[in-house]
Amino acid sequence: MKPIDLVKRLVSFILLLFLAKLVPAQNAYWQQQVNYKIDVTLNTLEKTLDAFERIQYTNNSPDTLLFIWFHLWPNAFKNDKTAFSDQLLQIGRTDFYFSSKDQKGYINRLDFRVNDVPLKVTDHPNFQDVVRLNLNQPLPPGATIEITTPFHVRLPYNFSRGGHIDQSYQITQWYPKPAVYDKNGWHPMPYLDQGEFYSEFGNFEVKITLPENFIVAATGELQTESEKTWLLYLSNGGNPEHRPAKNAGPKRPGAVEINPKKLSLEERGEVKNPTPKKPVAIGAKKTKTPIVPQPSSTLKTLIYRENNIHDFAWFADMRFVVRHDTLQLPSGRVIDLFAYVMPDQFEKWKNCISYMKDAVSLRSKWIGEYPFPVVSVVQMPLPSNGGMEYPTITLLSALPDTLTIDETVQHEIGHNWFYGVLGSNERDHPWMDEGINTFYDRRYTAKKYGNPKIISLGSNVGLSEYDFEKVGFETIASVHKDQPINESSVAYTPLNYVLVVYHKTGEWMKLMEKELGQPTFDSCMHAYFSTWKYKHPMPEDFKAVLEKTSGKNLDSIFQLLDATGSLSPNRKKPLKFSFIAHLDPENKYHYISLSPIMGINAYDGAMPGLMLHNYNLPYTKFQFLASAMYATRSKTINTIDRATYTWFPKNVFQKVEIGTTFAKFSMNEYTDSSGNRNYMGFTKLVPQARFEFKNSDPRSQLLRFFQIKSYFISEDHLHSFVDTINNIETYSINKKYTNISQMRYVTDNSRELYPYHWELQFEVAEDFGKAAFTGNYFFNYSGKGGIDFRWFAGKFFYLGNKTNEKELNTDRYHLNMTGPKGEEDYTYSNYFFGRNDFEGFNSQQIMIRDGAFKVRTDYLNSKIGKTDNWLASMNFTSTIPDRINPLSILPIKIPLKLFLDVGTYGDVWSKNSTIPKFLYDAGLQISLIKDLVNIYVPLLYSNQYRDYFKSTPGNDFWQRISFSIDIQNINYKKIKSIFLL
Repeated sequence: MKPIDLVKRLVSFILLLFLAKLVPAQNAYWQQQVNYKIDVTLNTLEKTLDAFERIQYTNNSPDTLLFIWFHLWPNAFKNDKTAFSDQLLQIGRTDFYFSSKDQKGYINRLDFRVNDVPLKVTDHPNFQDVVRLNLNQPLPPGATIEITTPFHVRLPYNFSRGGHIDQSYQITQWYPKPAVYDKNGWHPMPYLDQGEFYSEFGNFEVKITLPENFIVAATGELQTESEKTWLLYLSNGGNPEHRPAKNAGPKRPGAVEINPKKLSLEERGEVKNPTPKKPVAIGAKKTKTPIVPQPSSTLKTLIYRENNIHDFAWFADMRFVVRHDTLQLPSGRVIDLFAYVMPDQFEKWKNCISYMKDAVSLRSKWIGEYPFPVVSVVQMPLPSNGGMEYPTITLLSALPDTLTIDETVQHEIGHNWFYGVLGSNERDHPWMDEGINTFYDRRYTAKKYGNPKIISLGSNVGLSEYDFEKVGFETIASVHKDQPINESSVAYTPLNYVLVVYHKTGEWMKLMEKELGQPTFDSCMHAYFSTWKYKHPMPEDFKAVLEKTSGKNLDSIFQLLDATGSLSPNRKKPLKFSFIAHLDPENKYHYISLSPIMGINAYDGAMPGLMLHNYNLPYTKFQFLASAMYATRSKTINTIDRATYTWFPKNVFQKVEIGTTFAKFSMNEYTDSSGNRNYMGFTKLVPQARFEFKNSDPRSQLLRFFQIKSYFISEDHLHSFVDTINNIETYSINKKYTNISQMRYVTDNSRELYPYHWELQFEVAEDFGKAAFTGNYFFNYSGKGGIDFRWFAGKFFYLGNKTNEKELNTDRYHLNMTGPKGEEDYTYSNYFFGRNDFEGFNSQQIMIRDGAFKVRTDYLNSKIGKTDNWLASMNFTSTIPDRINPLSILPIKIPLKLFLDVGTYGDVWSKNSTIPKFLYDAGLQISLIKDLVNIYVPLLYSNQYRDYFKSTPGNDFWQRISFSIDIQNINYKKIKSIFLL
């Protein structure tokens, strides 16, 4: 072998060794380091922040960076075209969309620089609250740069987590921050309400300047000794209007004595506002002190520092009641605990510090010792109930009772482990913080309270919050509306975000604990905490630690993260009887329940009865109800029965349901020549099939279904004739049988903003057919209410030739401009109290169908607007603002609306018609019980209606009023959210 060959081979060997070492190095874990120094001033008059930020960004990745994505999350509140605004609408909130300009917020006055050289900033193509900083020079691996910028924030009203409510300030997600760059690349993301965060770890120093009489709670450890002294003074019951001597007050064990004279003005909190207080005029009347104190003209500056955190939040209010204590951890380290509570809530929150101690102690034992020097809980007035976590501090709303306070406090403190220290990607893997934390919530509650019942059903019997969550999840799983655990936050429906991310993950962790055994499980969680402390673990990292520590293959359990359905094994369930209904958290039985039932109408009177059913939670595929009701007036037994079977295909349809309903009730009465009251009734049997289409996006509010029904109806019809021999009028009741086949295609979008509904309906009977289109579109007003547009177009046609007999026999089926009455509800699908009453109050009930006019022409043989040809109409209903609603002075809220109906029909377009081509009516509508009962007061109408009213004896103003009872139109969206249909 030649020497040169040896050299070549040696070089090759060395290169191979180098590459072998390099590849693992490239794959080794790394994360960026981002340190912050921020000086910020709160302007309480303008509700703004003015700040300057220095960011030390270290590129620990193996890649050279040409740009850095930055989050400017205050711009989420800039206008109604942000991702945040869109998401709120999607989850059913319009408060931000319709908010005023003064309620919105933004961040501006930015000037990003490196080495005092401006950076070019590029807007994100989709998100207004994300920008790209294009670096002037590439940032190689291992290099550090300092990015500086001033910024100005207009604080929004607190619609989500942060902002202000009057002079109460919640300053969260308020400063420019780099997006995370990890092994998967950049993670730029908009601010969202449903969907939390993912930020780089670093060290923070934040200086906050604000009026002196504000009490501040913030992330990290307060460095300003004079403020520490004041907080300790307040925690001992001191008057917040007075500040003690700078060196007064107790000290935390282990605290270092600091000479105030050696502190800077900022550290001593003695920066003064140059504007003097306004003098009080001599002789001016003294006014009572307002409930909310006014901000002081004297300013103070507070300094906070904390290391190894990835966010910074602070809260300021002049009314806080402060409480403080210390807690010694197992290592001997002593930490501070602070609680900041509103005065009106303090009595309920007086044990908050005790709850905090339990939360920190138990989670330190179960997971790993709390690593920070301080933990704080803040209770403030917020627009919604709940809490939100930030490093070392959590914000909570007012809560209803001490149990809820304890459980919420410990949950939010628990996020210091799962989010604060273990900085997983909350947006992409919310289960890794919320779900795992929920598991420890349940462990905490079980240790302290067992399984506390929030609804008592008798001695030692009841339902806990956990029971309700379990029933809720098993119910959505039973109707195939659940989603996998390992989804992004933005992919979930609001219901699944709670029941899957929180509840199901907690159950999944319980399954893991059972598989490993509690001692091994606890060892695994301690190993997970110590291994990934101050890092960004992914699901695969969590799995790797558990498998390494336990020595077990956990593939089968982790595969459940990507599956839908219950975690409980399928098993045969025996039958069990219950009274009324049953919630079965353990899903052990098929319950059949016996429930009381009550019905009422004018002919049957009150109808008490019993119903046997299996409509319990969770649902079963086969459902039934069978009832028997005793009619106290007609002395008959009436019933309504239903049986359905549902299955859930995997492709086109979300579900397919087949079934049948049966009903029997009285619908008229008469008095014979002997003075005896007799009753006529109906029965109907309706087999049906419904095919509900699957949505590609589970979050969609769109409902589409195709339905087929066949109505087999038997009605009692009264026939009278005169016995000429005895000169007696005789009555007989004959049965009339009708079969109507109906097909419907329905599209309904119950979105919060501009919901709509439209349907095509076809009906066929022996002598006729009908085709109809009905559409509704609701245009929201700013604030509450809106205007509802309704369109209708229908065509009636005869099967075979039209004859006088067919025209007479099909009269009740003709299209009707006037609101149809009970006799015209030929499928018995609407509720009428006095279905066939011709006089009196009951006769004024109508149904909203066809032309949907509110006026009635009951005494005409041929009603105005009734046709066996075609008919079209437009209907408008608008809410009236409370400020001009005369009914708003009443102690109960009664909505008042305006209605306008305009329509035309085929007959008026004939050459010989004397009726105008378009008819109209308009008036006031009073809606009661969430639009269940509507009262219509016509005030303006076409001359044809006016002439009718004038020609009808006794037809006064009160008799022109109509009403509808729209049980069949109960808001489907609300029913769906309650019963998870």
